[in-house]
Amino acid sequence: MPRLLTGPIVIATHNPGKLREMHELLAPYGIDAQSAGELGLPEPEESGTTFAANARIKAEAAAKATGKVAFADDSGLVVEALGGEPGIHSARWAGPDKDFRGAMNHIQTLLIERGARTPEQRRAHFIAALCLAWPDGHIEAFEGRVDGVAVWPPRGFLGFGYDPLFQPDGFDRTFGEMTAEEKHGLPPQGQGLSHRARAFIKLAAACLRKP
Repeated sequence: MPRLLTGPIVIATHNPGKLREMHELLAPYGIDAQSAGELGLPEPEESGTTFAANARIKAEAAAKATGKVAFADDSGLVVEALGGEPGIHSARWAGPDKDFRGAMNHIQTLLIERGARTPEQRRAHFIAALCLAWPDGHIEAFEGRVDGVAVWPPRGFLGFGYDPLFQPDGFDRTFGEMTAEEKHGLPPQGQGLSHRARAFIKLAAACLRKP
């Protein structure tokens, strides 16, 4: 049986964009949360070969360090013409300076080298794996996916990471052109569009109750 989540919890991320989105998703449920960055926790080595494995590594490390329930995300952009890259290496492609513009330029260069110019040749999807880890070792894990196209040039200054490069199916704007509510607002107010929102909807159904 899924275990009900109550606060306070630790959000196991040092990424301010992810932290903001995860706070926004948790807010309706009255869950108090601090981030791993705020608590000065080190970032564990993400040695997993899947998004789910890396999310679990981060959640378990934070739960062990704090004795609290930890909530972690591992997510990334999967470009089909690039054999699934950058995938679990999405953050690493941006380098230590988090240069996502440079990473998007690199993706475009590789796609042009492979002759991928039409939308059909530039199919991509975002995946988000969410993991809740309790100090006693209990784990709850969920995954969400949204399909779309890697556009060029990147459009928009909202969101973070590869958002300006990704246009989800059924929309004429990129994630970088969408407000937070448009991108991942949960039903009934929003559509739960983003990969992280889709994973969170599953998590909320299993582990959360509104106050």
